[in-house]
Amino acid sequence: MDLIDALSIRAATPDDLAEVDALFQRSYPRLLRGDYPPSVLVTSIPIISRAQPALLASGTFYLAERNGEVVGAGGWSEAGPGGGRQGRRGVAHVRHVVTDHRLTRQGIGRTLLGHVMMAAAGAGMAEMRCQSTLTAVPFYRALGFSEVGPITVELPRGIGFPAMLMRRIL
Repeated sequence: MDLIDALSIRAATPDDLAEVDALFQRSYPRLLRGDYPPSVLVTSIPIISRAQPALLASGTFYLAERNGEVVGAGGWSEAGPGGGRQGRRGVAHVRHVVTDHRLTRQGIGRTLLGHVMMAAAGAGMAEMRCQSTLTAVPFYRALGFSEVGPITVELPRGIGFPAMLMRRIL
């Protein structure tokens, strides 16, 4: 049995907060360091590596597990990231996707995002938008997303985080 055969996807719950925090905290610094200078990472990692309780309780945020261990996370919402209000009808936003840094390029992210896109389409969404890290642009491109253009994600305390706005028709 290979990794993907052993992978299961389930909806996250608020009880998963500590495990999701741990996944973000161990993986984001390693995954992002090749595309962002230390000055950006030192200010942004403490913010982006925290799970959002509302997402965990939403029913549209999922965990990829292997042998009971959380190895990936991500989801979607109608509201934009950063507590944004609901945007255009039928447009979903990819939210807080990550794969364990030790297990990249093994199909976990692809399987997880495939589940996310199917769930969003099943809920009537026609388009997905994503504020991708610079690191993840090739991943999203390989899944059919196109680049809209560079953006700066405004994090709390006035921290700007360079990203790429991407979109995909479902």
